[in-house]
Amino acid sequence: MTDHPIPVRPGRKRSEESRLAILAAAIELVGEVGYAGLTIEGIAARSGAGKQTIYRWWPSKADVLLDALATKADLHVPIPDEGSYTADLRAFLTASFRLGRDQRVADALRALMAHAQIDEEFRGRFRSSFLQRRRDALGIILDRARTRGELPPVPSPGTAADLVFGVIWYRMLATSQPVDENLIDELVTTLTEPRPAVGTSTPAARKGT
Repeated sequence: MTDHPIPVRPGRKRSEESRLAILAAAIELVGEVGYAGLTIEGIAARSGAGKQTIYRWWPSKADVLLDALATKADLHVPIPDEGSYTADLRAFLTASFRLGRDQRVADALRALMAHAQIDEEFRGRFRSSFLQRRRDALGIILDRARTRGELPPVPSPGTAADLVFGVIWYRMLATSQPVDENLIDELVTTLTEPRPAVGTSTPAARKGT
């Protein structure tokens, strides 16, 4: 082994620049023309990339948009280490909700969720490349809290993730309720306040009061 860094080939950098330009174009265009109006031709024209380049990297416009949203989430929703479970969770939710309030992002996520219901192969990619990726990010925070001894026994980590993302998706898909600071406060309180483990009872309950 050598201590000298391996040089990056010029083509590799140009490929990444082209990829990021394509992803940015997809986000911009879906905000302007909607998912139905989004086309590979339009993405190619906006990004300056060739259609064949796009088709070589992604099988469909849905996959381009999926990669764009997953990349944007990775960039804008870091995995914080603020020193406590409560602070980490609040920082994660704040960044997630801020991204979700971007109308382009919200519209694109709704479109991809709808597309996933009618395209089984894409549904698998959507789950692994976005939904599971977001759960894994939150899972790091939950694992860290467990290591610190801060994670309450209830809810379980899986249920905690269901609560966080279930609330976000329900509000995004089914209601016009906001994802705001009040919701962050409620989720942080629900997920961080200690509760008796399943199968146990409080002293008052044992006394029958």
